[in-house]
Amino acid sequence: QVQLVESGGGLVQAGDSMTLSCAVSGGTFAMFTMGWFRQAPGKEREFVAAISWSGRSTDYADSVKGRSAISRDNAKNTAYLQMNMLKPEDTAVYYCVADKSRHFGGTKWLEYDYWGQGTQVTVSS
Repeated sequence: QVQLVESGGGLVQAGDSMTLSCAVSGGTFAMFTMGWFRQAPGKEREFVAAISWSGRSTDYADSVKGRSAISRDNAKNTAYLQMNMLKPEDTAVYYCVADKSRHFGGTKWLEYDYWGQGTQVTVSS
């Protein structure tokens, strides 16, 4: 059974940086496309970023492009999302997702096969 466990969330100040981690177990991590979504209070869940199974391709939502970096360490079965210059509007529950089909380019929640429980990120102004 594939499990995704996020960590690294918490309370930060606007302008700070934060790195979220997603540890994956129970599957062939090196073959998964990995991604991050977020859901702010009262808003729909939205795509944040994705990285291909090889790590050679990445994709970002316009709202985080230029101040975020998604990466992966296949030796540690872990994906990361670094976010810089955090804003109060980045406050949300952040979810890690995985696609076992090696398809890259998905920006919708149900295009992925596995989902984590989420980690809360709160950015104070």
